[in-house]
Amino acid sequence: MRPGGPVDRLVIGRVGRPHGIRGELTIDVRTDDPDLRFAAGTELATDPAATGPLMVEQTRWHSGRLLVRFAGVGDRDAAEELRGVWLVVDPEDVPVLDDPDEFHDQQLIGLTVVTVEGDEVGAVAEIRHHGQDLLVIRRADGGETLVPFVAALVPEVDVPGGRLVIDPPPGLEL
Repeated sequence: MRPGGPVDRLVIGRVGRPHGIRGELTIDVRTDDPDLRFAAGTELATDPAATGPLMVEQTRWHSGRLLVRFAGVGDRDAAEELRGVWLVVDPEDVPVLDDPDEFHDQQLIGLTVVTVEGDEVGAVAEIRHHGQDLLVIRRADGGETLVPFVAALVPEVDVPGGRLVIDPPPGLEL
């Protein structure tokens, strides 16, 4: 969820810049299942709420970015007005996962990150889905560290305990 956002909603994306002149928009994806969440015909709530809801008309991937066309947004000017809008869903609409080694993004965001030696690194700020899932860890000094979300580097995820353990390779700036 975005900082300062409504507690009862989960962020699945943020509207980025327009793409082209026909109303397509780039989406900063914040969900692990963008093809489901942004399927044509899906109605999405927004933050601010007055901007929505938005109905997904068409989606496509272009150069690793999700492009979405919303119903009623037919040109670049209309698309520009949506820039920065958060796309949100109700937590009840997020299915429970059966696999104990799979997590929804919102389960990981905010977890305290420690090394296998027990040194605190920071907290998970976001998850990026670009070919390989990357944890964005906000360090205490304000910097960010990117850690691939793979078992070799993330041996333990304790959602109820509020922590995630990493085994960083040599040279990873923590």
